[in-house]
Amino acid sequence: MKILRTPDTCFDQLDDFPYQPHYCYLSDRDAPGLRLAYIDEGEGPVVLCLHGEPSWSYLYRKMIPVLIAAGFRVLAPDLIGFGRSDKPDDRDFYTYQRHVDWIKDWVCQLDLQGITFAGQDWGGLIGLRVLTDMPDRFVRMSLGNTGLPTGDQPMGDAFEAWRQFSQEDPGFDTGFICNEFGQGALSEAEQDAFRAPFPTEDYKAGARAFPMLVPNRPDDPASDANRAAWQVLLAWDKPVLLCFSDGDPVTAAMRPVFEDKVPGCSGQPHVTLSGGHFVQNQDGERWARSIVDWIAGDA
Repeated sequence: MKILRTPDTCFDQLDDFPYQPHYCYLSDRDAPGLRLAYIDEGEGPVVLCLHGEPSWSYLYRKMIPVLIAAGFRVLAPDLIGFGRSDKPDDRDFYTYQRHVDWIKDWVCQLDLQGITFAGQDWGGLIGLRVLTDMPDRFVRMSLGNTGLPTGDQPMGDAFEAWRQFSQEDPGFDTGFICNEFGQGALSEAEQDAFRAPFPTEDYKAGARAFPMLVPNRPDDPASDANRAAWQVLLAWDKPVLLCFSDGDPVTAAMRPVFEDKVPGCSGQPHVTLSGGHFVQNQDGERWARSIVDWIAGDA
């Protein structure tokens, strides 16, 4: 297995993302020296933003300035296999558990406390596992277009179509995908920013692997761990703000599940954002302002 590292020059044209990366070397015996990149901007209480598939921390470009201006410290890591983080070229090396362990390692190395978590897509699947494994580090969470599947319920036709596309499409154009498969309003420069981490197909092993790691059957390798995480969420009474979009067919069904099952959702000012799956692109400022106002009201 090779550990690929996207050349810095691939990120030279990010006019709307001026943040300089920081780096953390993870404690993975199977990949010594594995490097995770992250954005660390602002001062104050921590807001941890986790991206999903096949994006990177650039997805939070519209949210970061709003949160910084409101007096928060924003941390946005690039998951291993994405963004400026290292990219093992073996798809089989990527597992759900490894992604959870990598982010837990990073949180512990930075000794993050009092965290407000914001997660979308795989950012939620991973972040909710991290949060339920170390709940004392988190004070609240905001979820958008995500879930925590156990494989006990079917994922639906839209997800199955995406899963098939992710394995069969020869180009797997991450800019096109993050532009809602051409249905969004991203400029060509913004689409290029989502393509930047993947200069060749070899760099896309993690992006290709993710759809196959979603638990879609009861005996999936991640199912038991997700069921255990749900037991924590069923008793979670810290504040939860749901900010799902009005146009995502893949995750729409998860919002009422959280509302019904997670006590911390009760009585919160949940928001319906405008946009598709990658709602940070279309309505990121509103999500960030909603978090700011919510925390201010909770103080």
